[in-house]
Amino acid sequence: MQVFTIAPAGLKPFWVLLPVALVLALVVALLAMSLAGSWGARFEVSAEGVRLRGDFYGRFIPAGQIRVEASRRVDLAASRELRPSMRTWGTGLPGYQSGWFRLAGGEKALLYLTDRRKAVYVPTALGYSLLLSPSDPEEFLAALRRMTPANPGRR
Repeated sequence: MQVFTIAPAGLKPFWVLLPVALVLALVVALLAMSLAGSWGARFEVSAEGVRLRGDFYGRFIPAGQIRVEASRRVDLAASRELRPSMRTWGTGLPGYQSGWFRLAGGEKALLYLTDRRKAVYVPTALGYSLLLSPSDPEEFLAALRRMTPANPGRR
């Protein structure tokens, strides 16, 4: 019996796979960052404003731009107009939504949402609202209200 091995292939076919491998690595990295954001996002309330820390969509909203008097706890099962209806630029995983969405009522919103029954709706004067899932919604709202006296010129 004689055994013959395959003739060695050139490296050209492997160059075709390189872009595919890079795209797959990028997708895995983005999913990992979103997963880390869903576990480690936090909302910092200070006299200066609210800082959202998490994945790609974190930002600082100055206290003067937050409409504290209209902020409230919501249950998205009951508040149909505040339900996220269309993702415009964000992450939409089961049990975690973050980024830019349109709400059912047409409003633009920045979401960090994990628990739809304990969400907090925070309108701003910046053309969008926040829809957040803080671990303690009532204390988060109380922190927003404590921010108010330092900013008497707010709407």
